[in-house]
Amino acid sequence: MRWLRWLPGWAQSVALVLGCFVVVLPLHQFAYRFLTRASQDRGLFWRSLVRRTQGPTRLCLIIVAVGAASAVAPVSREVRVLVNHLLLVGFVALAGWCCCIAIHIATVIYLRRFKLDAEDNLLARKHFTQVRLLERAAVTLVALITVAVCLMTFEPVRQYGVSLLASAGAAGLILGLAMQPVLSNLVAGIQIAITQPIKIEDAVIVENEWGWVEEINSTYVVVRLWDWRRLVVPLTYFIQKPFQNWTREGSSLIGSAFLYVDHTAPIPAMRKKLAEIAAQSNLWDGKVVNLQVSDVRENVIEIRMLMSARNASQAWDLRCEVREKMVGFLQAELPSALPRYRTEWLRIDRDRPTQSAGCAPAQ
Repeated sequence: MRWLRWLPGWAQSVALVLGCFVVVLPLHQFAYRFLTRASQDRGLFWRSLVRRTQGPTRLCLIIVAVGAASAVAPVSREVRVLVNHLLLVGFVALAGWCCCIAIHIATVIYLRRFKLDAEDNLLARKHFTQVRLLERAAVTLVALITVAVCLMTFEPVRQYGVSLLASAGAAGLILGLAMQPVLSNLVAGIQIAITQPIKIEDAVIVENEWGWVEEINSTYVVVRLWDWRRLVVPLTYFIQKPFQNWTREGSSLIGSAFLYVDHTAPIPAMRKKLAEIAAQSNLWDGKVVNLQVSDVRENVIEIRMLMSARNASQAWDLRCEVREKMVGFLQAELPSALPRYRTEWLRIDRDRPTQSAGCAPAQ
């Protein structure tokens, strides 16, 4: 400190803090480069730990450096008390940050046992939905507690807290009414986590749009539509309004395809051909295949073809494949079974005299 005595007190303090930063930050960066390389060959836990703790450890070193600098800096007692108070707030924020990171790492390690890309991923989607929603709720709770503890470190808040709460009744009521959409979505998120009407990667029909549940956030759900658009829906929608969930209890689905053929179409031959098409397709799961006459109309009969698949996407592709191959089969082998319109021609003999009713023939 002797070589800084020619500077004013505030300049000496700033120089000490900057000197600590110059020493601490490069050292931290060098250490994390080494840890990142060392964790590449280890498991997911160590890689996630190193990546997630880089920010908190930097903040921790800054708090320690500023605390050490303030202890030896030539500043007044009031400034030192203010700096220590700010360091205390930073330490509380650091603790909350570490708790959030611990929750996230625990979530990642727990969910690594489940695979969403598996063929039967119902159990995995249940766990992903529950754990992700609970993780967001826990992070929100930790953030609220951290902010509350930080505010309680200030003397005016701690001293007049009761009076502030008592006098803020009307303001709290107004704020509650204004925050009603947000609060209702948060409550809906807890309900969805418990009852699970939807899960991650569920195939749903919402607002007449078909897609998959891509994200379930704290206040909204992102549905990935079949044409790659994203439909953002509030969480309360899935609590208050009806919607279709095609994969709630399982991913297998029965798809239907309709054909309109002539009344003379050979139904047994078409039923046999449908079974052959399903057996040759990699999309059929081997459970359900059937052909039925579902309706008879004036000029055609309606044929409904049922076939099952492992998931919604394969069911759609299988329906398209069955339609294409059945139409090709009718065109190639049974063209008479395709819809036809019949017209009857009557021959009229113009040389034959007509006889009016009630009149005798001419003499």
